[in-house]
Amino acid sequence: MNIFDRPKIDGHCHVLDPVRFPYPAEVPYHPQGQEIGTADYYKHVMDAYGTRHALLVGPNSGYGLDNRCLLDAIAQGGNRFKGIAVVRADISKQALKDLQTQGIVGIAFNTSFHGLDYYADIDPLLAHLRELDMWAQFQVSANQLEALWPRIQRIGVKTMIDHCGRPNLADGPNAPGLQALWKLADSGLGVIKISGFGKFSETGFPFDDTHEHVMKVWSSFGPDRCIWASDWPHLRGTYRLDYGTLLKLTERWFAPAQLQSMMWDTPAKILGW
Repeated sequence: MNIFDRPKIDGHCHVLDPVRFPYPAEVPYHPQGQEIGTADYYKHVMDAYGTRHALLVGPNSGYGLDNRCLLDAIAQGGNRFKGIAVVRADISKQALKDLQTQGIVGIAFNTSFHGLDYYADIDPLLAHLRELDMWAQFQVSANQLEALWPRIQRIGVKTMIDHCGRPNLADGPNAPGLQALWKLADSGLGVIKISGFGKFSETGFPFDDTHEHVMKVWSSFGPDRCIWASDWPHLRGTYRLDYGTLLKLTERWFAPAQLQSMMWDTPAKILGW
């Protein structure tokens, strides 16, 4: 089956619509030009490439804590979308329940963007997520997961890791952040997104230098806990990336049965489609 025709669930993408939902002035970075992708346009991308559902992630860039664009896309999506929201650390459990009713399945924590200190007080929030059976989604880079892992383990919150854990490849396979990643894999608490190769590649497309790490992620987490994602529309990208070329790259790296798992079976089960 051609990769474009294969039914897919996209496990990580963003919608940005600054005309209908202007960026808050207090958010320092406002995506522009090719970084912008409205929900209406993304539906055309989905139709072109056989993507039937998508997990929309609230972007720290542009919107910060403003989830209006995200929630509107889910509401207008006809069950095509679920979401990961960005919220204050002191959000109430009831407010999280209200977000759940609107299609939010988890909360994003982006230490690669904000740093570790920004999230020093999230233990109560992580506990709420555990109690509500919601996901704690972490985008880490380099060795940040080493500091977060004891907290994840102690609280027992189910955890979603963005973009293969975004290692610093120059640190080698025994880096502390990677050791924490393999502990998360062994714990059964975590799932991971097969995505974002450009965020940790040192050579650029076709990301040959990331292949060994991606295969280690697949073997460590296993087909029941790996989900594919596009990261569309590639916020803050330093060079052009396209949906189709990323799909063809994934097709070269994985066998058909593996593609079936990561692109449909596992995300459908994990995300409730």
